[in-house]
Amino acid sequence: MRINFKNLTVQVLIAIVLGIIVGATFPEFGAKLKILADIFIKLIKMLIAPIIFLTVVIGIGSMGDVKKVGKIGGKALIYFEIVSTFALAIGLIVVNIVKPGKGFNTAAANGADVSQYTEAAAATEHGIGAFIMQIIPDNVVGALANGELLPVLFSAVLFGIAAAAIGEPAKPVIKFFEQVADIFFKIVNMVMKVSPIGAFGAMSYTIGNFGLKSLGNLGFLMLSVYITMFIFIVVIIGLITRYFGFSIFKFIKYIKDEIFIVIGTSSSESALPSMMRKLENYGCSKQVVGLVIPTGYSFNLDGTSIYLSMAAIFIAQAYGVDLDVWHQITLLAILMLTSKGAAGVTGSGFITLAATLAAFPMIPVEGIALLIGVDRFMSEARAVTNLIGNGVATVVVSKMEKEFDPEQEKRALAGEVTTQQ
Repeated sequence: MRINFKNLTVQVLIAIVLGIIVGATFPEFGAKLKILADIFIKLIKMLIAPIIFLTVVIGIGSMGDVKKVGKIGGKALIYFEIVSTFALAIGLIVVNIVKPGKGFNTAAANGADVSQYTEAAAATEHGIGAFIMQIIPDNVVGALANGELLPVLFSAVLFGIAAAAIGEPAKPVIKFFEQVADIFFKIVNMVMKVSPIGAFGAMSYTIGNFGLKSLGNLGFLMLSVYITMFIFIVVIIGLITRYFGFSIFKFIKYIKDEIFIVIGTSSSESALPSMMRKLENYGCSKQVVGLVIPTGYSFNLDGTSIYLSMAAIFIAQAYGVDLDVWHQITLLAILMLTSKGAAGVTGSGFITLAATLAAFPMIPVEGIALLIGVDRFMSEARAVTNLIGNGVATVVVSKMEKEFDPEQEKRALAGEVTTQQ
């Protein structure tokens, strides 16, 4: 079989392998290549806020039916809550069965600097009131400028609802926004061409900084997390996709480019713009994609939920903290809230874990130091799980709302429909 080196997936895979080789052979040099990954992720992040704002406004504004917007949003949020709760529960069940933290030498945490995470967690307010206040921006322009996902989403929803309520007179504005969105997606396509460089830098840094041996120290926990996420995707998500009439394996194959980009960068946000376009090409309506995907990046982080529940219990096991059923139910309730504030960027899951432990004092927050060396590796698994979970959620809501084109799906799976360039 002839390898197509012009294919983005092939280029990203080659970049990942080269990154591992460089990081292992020249660790000091490899660690410095993190700048390449940071540049790529920053290029993507500069486009996220305007693309989400434009896509949500276009999706809602073009509906012309405010009730339909509420219906789609309501179904999406119910779906998010049910599935992410399943993810948290599965993580708790598996980590209690395999007990990866039992007998762990907690001296490994001595001397590790966790201040950046504990300070970030302390600076984050928790509770329903604080969460609502974080959603409402001080001003729309400021939210866009700072790339604050939830405030941008909130502003876009209000703008879109107002445009839908105005109706025909607002159509020229929506049309203008569609043209602007096309320009931004063209920029995304330009940026994606350098994604292999970002993947190379990320993998070189990871191996160079932590070394190949770092995989062995907490390998059992990593293996447990990977297996749990695999079970979640194949069994839970697989059953959902089967019920709604599509295959999880065919869907994963369809979004393989985005998955490899996420693996290379450890950030599910790096694939968000192209994922949105691909879901439209898959048969989902622009309206549903524009509303469900951005919302899912704050309310449906299945991979992060699994990681948080398993990491918290792992630390408890490592420190010999015995948690009974009611303690774990309480922890689950806290995680149901804190996991909703975790953004899809590298390191956010770690900060959210620190925030969770700060709200659950039975588990020592300094225990997060045990995970510093391997968090980077687990972040890739949770980012991929987040990506797949949100993609499936979009297709499911589209099918529930009869906003899905099955003929378009067949053409997309057959390779007859490609992402617009």
